Amino acid sequence: MTVRPSPTKIWSRFVIVRIISLNAWGGALFNGLTAWLDTCDADILCLQEVTHTSGVGGWTHFEDAERALPQRASLLADVRARLPRHHGLFTASDSGPVHDSENRPHREDFGLATFVAEELPLVGLRSGFVHGDHADHVGEWPSSGRPRAALAVRVLDRRAGCFVTVVNFHGLRDSRGKIDTSERRVQAERLAGLVAEAREKDDLTVVCGDFNLLPDSETFSVLAEIGLTDLVRDADTRSSRYTKPVRHASYLLVSDPSAVARFEIMTDPEVSDHRALILDL
Repeated sequence: MTVRPSPTKIWSRFVIVRIISLNAWGGALFNGLTAWLDTCDADILCLQEVTHTSGVGGWTHFEDAERALPQRASLLADVRARLPRHHGLFTASDSGPVHDSENRPHREDFGLATFVAEELPLVGLRSGFVHGDHADHVGEWPSSGRPRAALAVRVLDRRAGCFVTVVNFHGLRDSRGKIDTSERRVQAERLAGLVAEAREKDDLTVVCGDFNLLPDSETFSVLAEIGLTDLVRDADTRSSRYTKPVRHASYLLVSDPSAVARFEIMTDPEVSDHRALILDL
């Protein structure tokens, strides 16, 4: 999928920034993910399902009532090591137990990470919960209804002389599926409020992430009310590692579609059970 800019927009003559969004799946496909990170050329990289286990490296094992997965002990540290010329920002939505290869228990923080190229001045930050509040799960991870957060960055691009606000978001997982619920309506309103607080007038704004929603969700109407347009619509955003029939999950919205130089839903390489969303502005 490619979207072409309007020639009437003066800022469309410049590539302001490359923004990439990916649910990193806890680094389950770590070797492929790290190889891709070396070549993806992201100015702003928004990752969901990022792990951080203090003082622990390598692999751990995650389990809830529905899934058991290998995870990197600290995907946050792993990615920071691959992107030394980026600022690495992390916000934890919840915490819980994981075990290393010798079955020793550890406490893992789970959340969102955004990496911003150091040549882009970082002039604003905001994070907040869009569903629930931070939870420290003692016995086991719940499989549904876990807290969810959003992480916003505001940067200046000196080349084009404009500000860009990018909001990284991971939406509520519900065991009933991706249907609209009252909880998701509240989540959408809280997300819209965070976007409004993070950006300034005339900012080019991007909201991206794993929404865990269907394309006709009322969330997109809520975000349209604050001037955001979805570029993904009903496209497939899952890789072959995901075997369930519903192929909708990740989305990317912009405040000015005419500023888009290129938009791609990456099918190769496969670095997660999600496809990366790549936006050139």
